[in-house]
Amino acid sequence: MGNGPIMITKSDLKRLQKLVMEVKDLSIKDKEYVRKLEQELRRSEVITGDKVPADVITMNSKVRLKDVDLGEEMIFSLVFPVDADINEAKISVLAPIGTAILGYRVGDTISWEVPVGTRRLKVEEIIYQPEAAGDYDR
Repeated sequence: MGNGPIMITKSDLKRLQKLVMEVKDLSIKDKEYVRKLEQELRRSEVITGDKVPADVITMNSKVRLKDVDLGEEMIFSLVFPVDADINEAKISVLAPIGTAILGYRVGDTISWEVPVGTRRLKVEEIIYQPEAAGDYDR
């Protein structure tokens, strides 16, 4: 998790805040993930969808990341929990890596605690970002 602000669109913030309120009654493990998402939302710079730069990871973005330590690349879409499907490379925003990348930009390297230690991921490319494609109602 970084220290500076991350960018979140107003519509994503509204939907994510609603999600946080809906999942408050989950197990202890899940509550930790919700707490981390809440921390990220508190430090976010909120912008309108039409003003978000095309190199920022927003909800429903498809991204290519590189594990800095392992040199492995991965491509996935950042989605809400209801749409998550590992077989389709759709990662929930409540998953550790999902929460980690929200609001970051191409070129950023993110360090994030996951159950097996710390991962360092570099945002290599945004393959699709809804706002850049004009898909404001996704």
